[in-house]
Amino acid sequence: MNKSTQDHQKYTSNNSSTNEITSFWHQGEFNSFLSDHKVTIHYAIFIHKQKNQQHITDTTKDYPAIVVVPGRGESYLKYQELIFDLYQQGYDVFILDHRGQGLSTRLLPNLNKGYVTKFQDYVDDLHYFIEHIVIKYNATKPYLLAHSMGGAIAVRFMQDSSNAIKAAVIASPMLGFNSGYIPTSLATKVVTIKLALNNLISKSPWYFLGQKDYAPVTFIKNKLTHSRQRYQVFVNTYKHTKSIQLGGVTTHWIMQGIIAQKEIFSRISQLKTPILLLQASDDIVVCLKAQNDFCLTLHTLQPKLYPNSEPVKIEGAYHELFFELDEYRDKAITQSIAWFKQHA
Repeated sequence: MNKSTQDHQKYTSNNSSTNEITSFWHQGEFNSFLSDHKVTIHYAIFIHKQKNQQHITDTTKDYPAIVVVPGRGESYLKYQELIFDLYQQGYDVFILDHRGQGLSTRLLPNLNKGYVTKFQDYVDDLHYFIEHIVIKYNATKPYLLAHSMGGAIAVRFMQDSSNAIKAAVIASPMLGFNSGYIPTSLATKVVTIKLALNNLISKSPWYFLGQKDYAPVTFIKNKLTHSRQRYQVFVNTYKHTKSIQLGGVTTHWIMQGIIAQKEIFSRISQLKTPILLLQASDDIVVCLKAQNDFCLTLHTLQPKLYPNSEPVKIEGAYHELFFELDEYRDKAITQSIAWFKQHA
């Protein structure tokens, strides 16, 4: 039994919401691949039994594939309920843990620090996962369902590989950072100065201002979801599986995010994949204006890819749409499935 399998079993024994989901979760395949710089990327796969038995030689029924791209600090262990729901809708589901988080290899001696050498590394990992793992199990062109940082990774991947994805949904995508009342230009200067100081004084990446090692936040103080039950499952997951705990971000990580966001907008004309952007109206984690600008620009350049000039807004929802109260979460999932079926 490998480490990934042990951790997923630990998760289900402590956090399962229903026996049905628990039983389903144990049917998954949990494995890993070695990416560049000897980084191990863990992933999970849930294939319908008919295809799982005969692999892609079974043509009696084709199950479309969805690749789920999580956000920063997340592990696929957190996505049990969503994966179950997508599977029940008739999809084969594939999900990976990004480098530097989840069960995948951490990149610094302090395992709590959110860090990546280059944002492009996330994109390259996703590319390898789809080209060498997903296609192996499901020969159909997959859909992408991405959240937050995963949304930025997904967009950059679709810019690099314009014909790889059938259609994509990006939920609360990290297309810009929310700097609050500080102008974006000033916030970027602060990051630049702090990073330069860090590089001058130390070889070890520093936390950005206000960031620290992993510490759970009480439900009342959280700004991710209105669902107390789903939030508690999330907290318990990280409590009982300490290997997936991750603290705040380093200044270097923020700069890599800024670079990626600029590249997304500078190369937006290269997108050839139909994209639906789901926006949580009460999201304070990422920049909503950047999401609006993305939709308007993509619609102007490629109206067939993005028919509307605005995001699909889910009023009242916080950042984590797929972990929200049912009244918000159901809308996000319904919109996503409808978009995929529209591009079947």
